[in-house]
Amino acid sequence: MKAKRLVVVSNRLPIVLNRTGAREWKIRPGSGGLVTAMGPVLRHRGGLWIGWLGIPENDCPSDEYLRDIISAGTDQSGYSLRHINLCKEEIDKYYYGFSNETLWPLFHDLFTHCKFDQGCWDAYQRVNRKFAEEVIRHTDHDDYIWVHDYQLILVARELRRLGFDRQVGFFLHIPFPPLDIFLKLPWRFQVLDALLEYDLIGFQTARDRKNFIGCVRALTDYQVTGRGHVNSIHTDERPVLVGAFPISIDYREFNDFAKTQEVADEAWIIHANLPGRQIILGIDRLDYTKGISHRLLAFENALARYPDMRRRVTLLQVVVPSRRNVEEYEKLKQEVERLVGEINGKYTEVGWTPVHYIFRSIDRQELAAYYRTCEIALITPLKDGMNLVAKEYCASNIEENGVLILSEFAGAAAQLYPNALIVNPYDLEGVADAIYKAFTMPQDTRRMMMRRLRASIQRNDIVKWVNSFLKAGISKELSDFPQMELFVPKQ
Repeated sequence: MKAKRLVVVSNRLPIVLNRTGAREWKIRPGSGGLVTAMGPVLRHRGGLWIGWLGIPENDCPSDEYLRDIISAGTDQSGYSLRHINLCKEEIDKYYYGFSNETLWPLFHDLFTHCKFDQGCWDAYQRVNRKFAEEVIRHTDHDDYIWVHDYQLILVARELRRLGFDRQVGFFLHIPFPPLDIFLKLPWRFQVLDALLEYDLIGFQTARDRKNFIGCVRALTDYQVTGRGHVNSIHTDERPVLVGAFPISIDYREFNDFAKTQEVADEAWIIHANLPGRQIILGIDRLDYTKGISHRLLAFENALARYPDMRRRVTLLQVVVPSRRNVEEYEKLKQEVERLVGEINGKYTEVGWTPVHYIFRSIDRQELAAYYRTCEIALITPLKDGMNLVAKEYCASNIEENGVLILSEFAGAAAQLYPNALIVNPYDLEGVADAIYKAFTMPQDTRRMMMRRLRASIQRNDIVKWVNSFLKAGISKELSDFPQMELFVPKQ
């Protein structure tokens, strides 16, 4: 079977533009789970990536200048980029409004954070149509269109309305809510019907797929058939495949990079500055779903109840800035900093500070050094589609002496249990107990558990994720899976 050209459609392109002068711009790679996952796919396979540049169109440089700096500043290795222009009002209402103040909290079961605004819904529809029009302009009948995430749920609907008759798949990187939560969305029927315009819908976990199918059964009269990790929904227009495809990382890339001398040198410096201590790593984007405040309170609980940890452990909490112009996120930052100050004020002794707090973006080398050197990773989101940080930590822990503490509400928990310490992030004493268990865990137990975690992630890496989704989406015949090789990484 001839491999089709892959066209990835996402809210953001895998690059970030920073202005360095009146007419000068600097480009750097983007960050986040989607870039981590899809970057290697297109580098190895080639294709096209369509998305927004992340800045208002009035601030954008010319198309010719963009082509030049993108060509000079990115390693595209055979794939190309096409950008969508959004005005400030579209950004405010489509991105900050409906995507991040309606769908994001709703899909994370935090509906008390939701804002329901008709103007934002209207803007969301308009922008999704703009993406659909860009897809039609730059694709042909031999392409496979792969749309990503909650910002672009309506793209297939708009494509169908424009007469587009090609294969279109969708992958949701965040959780899908259960029926009682989904029903709170005023536009629930429109969103559900739009999802059913795709040929294949992929979710992170079996729980997310089950939640979606529960909504289909409750709100439509469509028949659902099939067993295993892919079901079929028989709509009036076409059968729609629905599956669980847990996303992963390029294990080899993280493992190999962690072994480099540059990372080894930086890891040595980190531990040299914190001698005789186990380092607990927390690393998150600033977001209320990540449970940062709960984690700090649990760490304080551990210090209070297990005094033998004092002076022998340090929490290194990295928070990457996000949505700084949103008031709720600024309040969260202030709350995190207040808790850090209180813990340090209460427990600091001469020569020991319990929490080292970093609020900035960090580069790839620094991140790998943290992954390699920290003995414990404390990853406790209140809800997360998958959480690739947990997998990155394990892939980079080449000495195999780390312990992973992971929230049961992260999608990764289903794969990484029982070799990670699984916790409920709302249970502060339970998390504190897990911290102490990790702190006192014997080296042979650590190595056994980490070795198993690394083997599991290596087996179920990004290659398996991409192949499982594309085989389902392109062949539509589940029996064809073993015969197809759609993505083979370069050696």
